[in-house]
Amino acid sequence: MSYLTTAYEKQAQTIISNLAKRNMEGCYYNTAAECTRAVLESIPKRSVISWGGSESIKECGLMDAIHNGDYQLIDRSAAKTPDESRVLYSQAVLSDYYLMSSNAITLDGELINIDGNGNRVACLIQGPSHVLLIVGMNKVVTDVKSGIARVRNTASPANAVRLDRKLPCAASGVCHDCLAPDCFCNQIVVTRRSGHTGRIKVYLVGEPLGY
Repeated sequence: MSYLTTAYEKQAQTIISNLAKRNMEGCYYNTAAECTRAVLESIPKRSVISWGGSESIKECGLMDAIHNGDYQLIDRSAAKTPDESRVLYSQAVLSDYYLMSSNAITLDGELINIDGNGNRVACLIQGPSHVLLIVGMNKVVTDVKSGIARVRNTASPANAVRLDRKLPCAASGVCHDCLAPDCFCNQIVVTRRSGHTGRIKVYLVGEPLGY
């Protein structure tokens, strides 16, 4: 076991303890494969599942697994028109399980997310019966301020490049606090506590996931 792995385990236990104080559950897995198995074991067959845009849940293999499993999936990306997208989103809000990551998580157990349309953070806040977040330890920050800075200067430029958005951060790699038409840093949400016991569970992973 490497020193970094040991440090991640200890850091994760600190976060898990602080999540509990905030009425959220946390757990830690050394590898993405272990985490994916645990997530699948926690979701009953035929459950209604939806998800927010996340490279983390793709990279860990969870997306492939649910597509190949015995579940009812609500995939908003399958919509062909804005009206279809609206209908699918309304169904996602009532899903049994909503899968996502967090753009950052503080050592004190706060979740930091920045969204464009707001559908992902809306479902985190209210709606689905269970929200499961897959979060690599590369997303751990010391506090909310550093978390927002991380999202704006690490996650947002990478997403702008991935989505081919014509944004200043895609060109420079850093946030310009822009108000461009293509900007997706529209909603900044800090989840400091869950109002519903047993609803939000954070799966921390000792491998880099997403950005």
